[in-house]
Amino acid sequence: MDATATELAAKVRTGELDPVRLTEQVLAGIDAADRVVGAFRTVRAEAALAEARALVGRPDLAELPLAGVPVAVKDVTEIAGEYASWGSAATEARPSTSDSEVVARLRAAGAVLVGLTRVPELCVWPMTDSPAGIARNPWQPEYTAGGSSGGSAAAVAAGLVPVAHGTDGLGSVRLPAAMCGLVGIKPGRGPLTEPGWYGMSAHGSLATTVADAALLLSVLAGQPEWARVGEPGRLRVAVSTEVPLTHAPVPKPLRDAVDRTADVLAAAGHTVERATPDYGLEATLGILARWFAGPSVQADDLERARLQPRTRTHVRVGRALRTAGLIREGTVQRWVRRAEQFFGRYDVLLTPTLAALPPKATRWHERSCAANALPSVRLAPFAGLWNLAGYPAMSLPAARHPNGLPLGVQLVAPPTAEPRLLALAAQVEALNPWPRLPQAGSR
Repeated sequence: MDATATELAAKVRTGELDPVRLTEQVLAGIDAADRVVGAFRTVRAEAALAEARALVGRPDLAELPLAGVPVAVKDVTEIAGEYASWGSAATEARPSTSDSEVVARLRAAGAVLVGLTRVPELCVWPMTDSPAGIARNPWQPEYTAGGSSGGSAAAVAAGLVPVAHGTDGLGSVRLPAAMCGLVGIKPGRGPLTEPGWYGMSAHGSLATTVADAALLLSVLAGQPEWARVGEPGRLRVAVSTEVPLTHAPVPKPLRDAVDRTADVLAAAGHTVERATPDYGLEATLGILARWFAGPSVQADDLERARLQPRTRTHVRVGRALRTAGLIREGTVQRWVRRAEQFFGRYDVLLTPTLAALPPKATRWHERSCAANALPSVRLAPFAGLWNLAGYPAMSLPAARHPNGLPLGVQLVAPPTAEPRLLALAAQVEALNPWPRLPQAGSR
């Protein structure tokens, strides 16, 4: 899909574009391409067309921010008449009788919900696959689309939908965004925070442009002013490529993408300097403990025998950590104090989004927990700490690897600074534009 969500909504509002015809085109595209991309767990063809037809008669059509926009929703979200599988055969396939709050907001804004996107079981892993399919990176299909919002990222990067909903517990929006050349943002702790995963997970948006990411996030959050992306002003930007805890070497292409973005920001008049937060051992171990323990809480209500072998092991470790009392609120409080001190000196932190190059797309669910955990831990150290702190963070495209994969960088800001992140990202987009879709060509 070449048009952005912002463009489509504007055309539907003026009557230039029929939302039913648009939905038909999107569904045809999904039917033609998703066998390869593997983005969707289920497509709501009849329901989506019914929603589009109902939209035509809405008296407020000319005022809807997402009028007629086809949106994909991550398969963790309650939609009336559908069930959220969380990528697991252990969840009950009982259709929900009501919409979740974010889905209700999408409907109220005029979105057409075309389907639920694939996730790894219980959203544990940054690689998305299931017995039914593999979410592949549309730029290089032999690589994973990431996770756990991998299906949403694949759907947007393949042009099947212009925007998609995701959730981010330890980077689950930002990691697939970085892998698939997208803008992905998770807000800070607030109304979009989910109760699971010890309050680390939040709803977020994936898009090909900053304007679209801002538009979708504004609807999800009920913050219409977030859609009006302003100017960032002159900011103090800290730049770091130092991996928390391990100090493992970051691949040169990922470091170069950060340096390139830092140069763009410096040329735009921002104060840019090298500085690394005091991540500390405790905070890093804290997110690892919550990564195991969070899914184990959800699994308490599931039939263990129906979980995948890798997940059973992961859950068993998580339960042991909970029993030992190793999930401590003091860990969060001490890390937040250090983060506050750092952001007393800087307005934004720039890092790589990924600490390693993406894994290949394969049937990861057939492999052991250890085989899944190793690439997961290598990928995500820059992302997860900001979930623990509850700070807003986003990934945006910055460069391309020689093998054709997109390379993303992460921007982090203190609480309530989502508009600052979006404004700075829009400035980077204007000064260092990226191809929106694979067919748009390479740099």
